Amino acid sequence: MRVVAYNIQEFEKQTLAKANAKVHDLTLISNPLNLATIRYAVGKEVVIVSANDKLDKEMLQALSAIGVKKIITRSVSLNHIDVSFANKLGLHVANTPAEDDSPKNIAIQTIDNLNNWLDGQCFLGTCQCKIDSSVDKRKLHTKRKEYER
Repeated sequence: MRVVAYNIQEFEKQTLAKANAKVHDLTLISNPLNLATIRYAVGKEVVIVSANDKLDKEMLQALSAIGVKKIITRSVSLNHIDVSFANKLGLHVANTPAEDDSPKNIAIQTIDNLNNWLDGQCFLGTCQCKIDSSVDKRKLHTKRKEYER
């Protein structure tokens, strides 16, 4: 998948790149997502955001208009995303809800969401959309073991 990640901190770069394992075309930028920086999402299927990025109706409409189909937030909270409006636009939204909120685990959850979407699924409770959430927990544990190698 073609992906752009906004609001990336220096400490996140290596963990995201390692978790990705060159599977997805992943662009990492430090800029926040806003109407001035949305241009980095042109041609991308997925945007990855932080809790500091506000995805209100205007931003969601703009993302949808340029062809973005999926959004992942590197946070448990979805308070910064108008999820019901995203659903109306047909945008898939996922978060990173595991109790372990270390940078490494957030990176793994983020890439797991991408991989599962690639397979046409979501991982259990992470998706806030209408995709089948039937991925087995064993799959997640296998990916984590591969990352730790």
